[in-house]
Amino acid sequence: MTTFASSLKKEIARVARKELREELDALRKASASHRSEIAALKRQVRELQVALRQTSRRADKALHTLAPDAPAEAPQRGRRAVFSAERLKAQRERLGLTQKEMAAYLGTSTLSVWKWETGQVTPRARFLPAILALRSQGKREVLRQLASSGGGAAG
Repeated sequence: MTTFASSLKKEIARVARKELREELDALRKASASHRSEIAALKRQVRELQVALRQTSRRADKALHTLAPDAPAEAPQRGRRAVFSAERLKAQRERLGLTQKEMAAYLGTSTLSVWKWETGQVTPRARFLPAILALRSQGKREVLRQLASSGGGAAG
């Protein structure tokens, strides 16, 4: 019986190798196609990086030719203005304005002014210059501007 067992063992091994060979061939083909795709993508990335460098050089050159005498942007000196909800409320109260009048002066809604003052929201960048300009203005000046713009300021 040992010859039968060994023959059966050999036959099973041969069939298994045959099936594995078919599976491995499919995997090898897929692997080879993946490798070639990866190589093509790497080449494409390299070409795009070169094109990007060339484009950025051209853009830099174009910027320098448009404004050759313009100085390079130097960092601004001094402190950067930072919005503070408490300061906005204190400024409004110092000027004797209601939230409605403040909103009319800044060109926004009363709800926005309330949210800014409570700290729920910070104002958009377009409102910051007007808010910061309030620091240097007096009560009469603001009320005069409100009256001339039809903001309905109560003196």
